[in-house]
Amino acid sequence: MLEVKDLHAYYGKSHILQGVDFNIREGEIVSLLGRNGVGRSTTVKTIMGEVEPQGSIKFKGNEIAGKTSFEIAHMGLGYVPENRDIFPTLTVRQNLILGMKSTKTQGRWTIEEMFSMFPNLGRRADVDGGVLSGGEQQMLCMCRTLMGDPDMIMIDEPTEGLAPIIVEQVADLLQEIAKRGVAILLVEQKLSIALKISHRLYVMGHGKIVYEGTPDSLMQADDVRTEWLEV
Repeated sequence: MLEVKDLHAYYGKSHILQGVDFNIREGEIVSLLGRNGVGRSTTVKTIMGEVEPQGSIKFKGNEIAGKTSFEIAHMGLGYVPENRDIFPTLTVRQNLILGMKSTKTQGRWTIEEMFSMFPNLGRRADVDGGVLSGGEQQMLCMCRTLMGDPDMIMIDEPTEGLAPIIVEQVADLLQEIAKRGVAILLVEQKLSIALKISHRLYVMGHGKIVYEGTPDSLMQADDVRTEWLEV
């Protein structure tokens, strides 16, 4: 589904990504772990065309490095940024409608399903997005992206600052997304969530991938967790 090879990216003269390699298969949940500042968010922004890439990024066999964010999204790659970027003056329902790739064809998801999985959104369907709580805005951002019917979705820190009950709802949604054949690249700070729902994990350090394995293998790799994850 996604294959990244020798990916480099810069902010000015700062060399942030220094030869990143990883892949994601159809319907797979893959977490990208690491301490703050190692390049995880830059990785997804570079894949999405928000940062200029150097290297190869193939999505569904097609090279997307150098394409615009709009072109990449149209090819079926969804992105949920960490800043919960919704339209604050539009209602919840209007935000979801704007996320649809087409109002004439039915995708994997419906607005009614979004409201069923997240009843809070359903109860506030006609409320402006800007007055929602942080957790509700995060849910809305994820649901709006799903309304575009992506084949893969990249989600940056979806559980940051959320109450435990909302974190569990987000974890359930991610598992449901994968069950429908949608691949997920999850940038996550909470190791417990990543270990619970991921099929595989990558650990980043100093702009490179320093570890790849399953949740079970990472739990046994005390040296990796100590050096690259634990504070």
